[in-house]
Amino acid sequence: MKKNQYYEEIFSILNKEIKDYNPPVISNQDFKNIKKTPFTTLISCILSLRTKDEVTDIASKKLFEKYNTAEKLSRAPINDIEKLIFPVGFYHVKAKRIKDISKKLLDDYNGKVPNDFNELLKFKGVGRKTAAIVMVYGHNNENFIPVDVHVHVISNRLGWVKTKNPDDTMKELMDIVPKKYWYDLNEIFVKFGKKICVTISPFCSKCPIEKYCKKIGVKKSR
Repeated sequence: MKKNQYYEEIFSILNKEIKDYNPPVISNQDFKNIKKTPFTTLISCILSLRTKDEVTDIASKKLFEKYNTAEKLSRAPINDIEKLIFPVGFYHVKAKRIKDISKKLLDDYNGKVPNDFNELLKFKGVGRKTAAIVMVYGHNNENFIPVDVHVHVISNRLGWVKTKNPDDTMKELMDIVPKKYWYDLNEIFVKFGKKICVTISPFCSKCPIEKYCKKIGVKKSR
């Protein structure tokens, strides 16, 4: 574990910071009738790829109000799935993919999303980030750190890691970050990355953790 990385200070500050951010387009009230399960977590994650959060949230809500289990979704007409998830990016491909995933769950896993990281990687369209998200937020397993572009970029800017892709970042972070921060790291960094530490030209002048950041790779900031 790297020393003097100010993990406690940084997470304490960012936890307070993100509480002031605007809530998502879809509120908890909107999802009150949709039960969060490993299955809905997995399918939502597939829908979210290359799609804005607000679009993913609306599409997920419409889909799960009608088809919220692998059995129901595996029997759903493909054109109906497409209509429900439109306009998520690549909705034709994603409609087929989530239907195929549902069928595989029924055929090979008795309709249940496996609580095993390596088993999840056997599904077409499921990479390490998606598998980690399902493990953490679907199965409440705190032994993984989901890493997307925001987590990857911020971790490198802070100087915590020196990696070229999110998969390598996940491995490095799990070696150096105290485990008590693993469960919240993704959500904190993603929210912070969308608001302040954006991928291109971050708002360093507004950054509450600037004094802890080495700004590695930052060529231009605001």
